[in-house]
Amino acid sequence: MTHGTGSQGPVADGRRTVVVGGGLAGITTALALADAGVRVTLLEGRPRLGGLAFSFQRGELTVDNGQHVYLRCCTAYRWFLDRIEGAALAPLQDRLDVPVLDAARPAGRRLGRLRRDALPVPLHLGRSLATYPHLSLADRAKVGRAALALKGLDLADPALDTQDFGSWLAAHGQSKRAIEALWDLVGVATLNAVAGDASLGLAAMVFKTGLLSDPGAADIGWARVPLGDLHDRLARKALDSAGVRTEVRTRVTSVSHHENGGWSVQVPGETLQADAVVLAVPQREAHELLPAGALDAPERLLEIGTAPILNVHVVYDRKVLARPFFAALGTPVQWVFDRTEASGLHEGQYLALSQSVAQGEIDEPVAVLRERYLPELERLLPLTRGAGVRDFFVTRERTATFAPTPGVGRLRPGARTKASGLYLAGAWTATGWPATMESAVRSGVGAADAVLGALGRPRPQHLFEFEEAA
Repeated sequence: MTHGTGSQGPVADGRRTVVVGGGLAGITTALALADAGVRVTLLEGRPRLGGLAFSFQRGELTVDNGQHVYLRCCTAYRWFLDRIEGAALAPLQDRLDVPVLDAARPAGRRLGRLRRDALPVPLHLGRSLATYPHLSLADRAKVGRAALALKGLDLADPALDTQDFGSWLAAHGQSKRAIEALWDLVGVATLNAVAGDASLGLAAMVFKTGLLSDPGAADIGWARVPLGDLHDRLARKALDSAGVRTEVRTRVTSVSHHENGGWSVQVPGETLQADAVVLAVPQREAHELLPAGALDAPERLLEIGTAPILNVHVVYDRKVLARPFFAALGTPVQWVFDRTEASGLHEGQYLALSQSVAQGEIDEPVAVLRERYLPELERLLPLTRGAGVRDFFVTRERTATFAPTPGVGRLRPGARTKASGLYLAGAWTATGWPATMESAVRSGVGAADAVLGALGRPRPQHLFEFEEAA
């Protein structure tokens, strides 16, 4: 077991909480509770923290399992970065700017850009849409009208969750091309589903919050260091300083409730006693650990589907891309990021392709993916044509996110269960957000808030400042 105990944390009272799961939701829950003076033990089955946003070594390279980005409107994740003192390592763009290359257009006319001006909503995107070369003039006009209709939707209306985004877009005059070149360009990356398979409620939430709330809401941020530096190393340091006992390689086998109201958490070789337990694990794991009667319909957790993301990693012997990232159309390639500096590579260039909605490819052999993607990169990036490929590998997250299908909203539970002292956290719980780092952190804050309420502890004010910023 790996122990971490800190000395600078607030003085803990006699209340003890066990948090099961060391992803972003669990780390957030543990930090929030410790900041409020609760004694916390954090248990994680893997040898590291960070959940599905982590790094590993491949020879000299430090590789992220997948490319994770966040937006300026992700106020909870930004709070998390501040709390672990990592904000400077994952900066935001000064202003939204997404280069979009269309492989199907002739060379010289492939580049379009989605960027904002320093104008109020919705004028901040007006010039960008008016000059976006990947849509016809008629499509551009109709996009504006659909955006205004989207802005008028009430996110609190449960009926939105029963409809699919694709049908709504079609009913609002959006052509197949507009959906591909604009709505899905953003939606596939944020929802991990194409418009026709996505809940209108979740899609409306993404577009209203990201593009139609505040001019800077969609400015993009990403880690300039390996994710493990943030979500494992810095998170561990923050947990230690807050006085959290952190145990990795420690799998919880059962959680049980006592007649006196306390809880027992069983791990190999030890039984931990707690006043409250937070299950911050994926929905299937939570289902396995839930005691009888904790949820009215626990089988609903198993009805929350999952969706895969495939990441393709290519190391070239020279520089082939001058931008930090771009999105692509007219090709299987979706988003491409330059990971050279973050990975520690000193010569050549390392590109990471993030491929969402990867159901058809997630189990393809590496050789097949190599034959598919290297020629596509040659179509998009002329400098790759004479370059040598030093390394080609893939990382696969078969259950990267929950599937944001219509109807998923009614399946997502809140933080509180019917069992007194047992709480849930995770990006899949009822945060109102799709499966993002933001949703994970928000769920951790919600779970901590529920625990503090039950224990009669005051909420630490700094923890909820991001809600006002939202």
